[in-house]
Parts: sequence; C-alpha cells; structure tokens
Amino acid sequence: MRVERYEGAARLQYGEQADDHVGGAAERDADDLLGGEAADRLTHTLVDLVGHLAAQHLDSDLSLPAESRTRALLLQVQSHVRRHLRDPGLNPDSIAAAHHISTRYLHRLFQEQGVTVSAWIRQLRLERCRRALANPALAAVPVGAIAARWGFTRPAVFTRAFRAAYGLTPSEVRARALLSDGSALAVNKSAPLVNDAE
Repeated sequence: MRVERYEGAARLQYGEQADDHVGGAAERDADDLLGGEAADRLTHTLVDLVGHLAAQHLDSDLSLPAESRTRALLLQVQSHVRRHLRDPGLNPDSIAAAHHISTRYLHRLFQEQGVTVSAWIRQLRLERCRRALANPALAAVPVGAIAARWGFTRPAVFTRAFRAAYGLTPSEVRARALLSDGSALAVNKSAPLVNDAE
C-alpha cells in the first residue's frame, strides 16, 4: 500500500487499528459491566477519544500525503456520526456541513469504503437497536421507544429495515434474547408494546 512508504503512516494505521480494537473491546466490556445506555455512552466516548487523538496527530503533520489526510477526515466523520447517532436529523447534508465539505465529497469518502453514508448510519442504528432489544434490563422499554432513541422516526420503516437486516422482527429478537437469558418471566407484561406490523 502506498501510504506505508510515508513517514507518519504508522500513526494512521495505529489510529485505524486502535479505533477498531478499542471500539470492539469497549462495546463488549461496557455491555458486560454496565449494560444499556451507560455502556453505549462509555463506548462512544472511548472511540471518540481514540479517533480525535489519531485525527489530531494526522492533522498536525501537513506533510502527510492526501490519502492519509483523507483517511483522517473519514475517521473524524465516523466519530461524528457515532456521537450523533441518536439524532433523527443526522443525514449526509448535516454531516457534510459539520465538517465543512460538500455532500458530494462525503459520499465519495464512503464510496471508497464500499458503503453509502445513509446505509452506514442505518447499519449502526439497527445494531444499537438490536443490542438494546437483546438486553434483559430493557425488556420493559417498548420497541418503538428503542427505535426512536436511535433515530428511527417511523416504526414501520424501522421494522422493515430491522427484518431485512436480521431476518426477524424486533419483537422476535427480544423474545429470543429473553428466553435464552432465562429472564422471560421478568418482563413487565403490562408495558405497552409497539405493533411490529405497523
């Protein structure tokens, strides 16, 4: 890879690896220790710190090739998306504006990753919803409230996207998680449920 010939490439590779490793480890460990929203906040904070550290180092070295600066920008954009994932107004235009780049350039950054901006946002949101639905501590929280918490404004759109991604409805994922955890009896039966068919 061309980037490896340049001084500072090790920092770029370290930043990418650290983001992946810290993010994955933080998600697993935080879920085990804290669960729910506290785990999500801790994970996002750790990933953001690593991303900002890598970006600061890369931004401070103007002699880096354009490819490295582009990767640093992508890391900053991804960190921004993770921080604002709950915002239903998060979209390519708002992300581009926050980073002082054109929407077209933002799409090109993600195209090189093999995914669209909107698809990546949706994938992250669906995964956060799936984890929340599988968390026995959140069994009494309505499916629609979980979807709304992660930026989905229309239950029917959420349910279709969720089923397409996981092959099950949100309620089916929750039921399976509760049965496998043995917490099925702890579910608050009086809690209002969202109709997944809507």
